[in-house]
Amino acid sequence: MPNAATPSPEALEPVTPGVPPTPRAAKDVFGEHVTLAERYVALLGDTGIAHGLIGPREAPRLWDRHVLNCAVVAPYFSDNSTVIDIGSGAGLPGLVFAIARPDLTLHLVEPLARRCRWLEAAVAELGLTNVVIHNARAEGVVGVCRAPYVTARAVARIDALARWSFPLLEANGRLVALKGQSAQQELAQEEASLKRLGAVETGVTTFGAGVLDPPTQVMIIRVGTQPQPGKPSASARGRRQGKGRKRRQPSE
Repeated sequence: MPNAATPSPEALEPVTPGVPPTPRAAKDVFGEHVTLAERYVALLGDTGIAHGLIGPREAPRLWDRHVLNCAVVAPYFSDNSTVIDIGSGAGLPGLVFAIARPDLTLHLVEPLARRCRWLEAAVAELGLTNVVIHNARAEGVVGVCRAPYVTARAVARIDALARWSFPLLEANGRLVALKGQSAQQELAQEEASLKRLGAVETGVTTFGAGVLDPPTQVMIIRVGTQPQPGKPSASARGRRQGKGRKRRQPSE
């Protein structure tokens, strides 16, 4: 299994930081790991913005909209389990889970080399030992890593995400997809397609109520004993034809 490579020296060159103050909720959510979370937020507000992984306008809401939005989901995973994060980008949610839950092993799958270099540098800077970075698309790590959980945040609609994720899941594994407030509507539109792909249980769960406003909406899709990649749903084909181009992972 590959390990995180040595970061390039320029990956963490300092620029003018745009780091918001630590909210009280961060201490409640991260507990003893809040200092490490603060260092990660500082990286996001500094080189994360400078390298184009986070938009400059996101700086004031790095905690609430991004880091805490992911962190409230971390308790869902079983102790000492492995999680594959597809389209990791700036480490949302993969690095957040690695910080909040040091018992987990995180495989960050990211196709863009420049983003991987930033992730490698961040992992080294934070001293994380429970993270493996793969510079590949999701289909490129089939047979390389497999886990009881696959996660993603703001990567694609759930039907496309399922086709990429299901081959990486162990039997009875779960796709844990962090979504926006239209999660229930999206799931209803694609539920038939998910069942054809091998899903045996689907639902939307809310995390962080009372901590975040709005709380995090998460689609949790459990597969059966042998999920198979399948063809796009009729709705997905219609959307592609209407746009005149094939669907791609956003990080292409």
